[in-house]
Amino acid sequence: MKSLVEQMAKSLVDRTDEVSVSVVDGERTAVFELRVAKSDIGKVIGKQGNTARAMRTILSAAGTKLGKRFVLEILE
Repeated sequence: MKSLVEQMAKSLVDRTDEVSVSVVDGERTAVFELRVAKSDIGKVIGKQGNTARAMRTILSAAGTKLGKRFVLEILE
């Protein structure tokens, strides 16, 4: 899942070398912390949050299949 989040973010941003994903893994929940360059945050969030919402939907669907809850946090 970490590589999926990283791949989605890298396809959206200009500075791919500054994309990093860290995972805080719990028993039933995993939190993916996505960090991108300051200039690329708007591209990852999208208009009215649509891009970020789509990424969270994909993670939610994958989590349902695996029996876990996945949360995406976009950090500066």
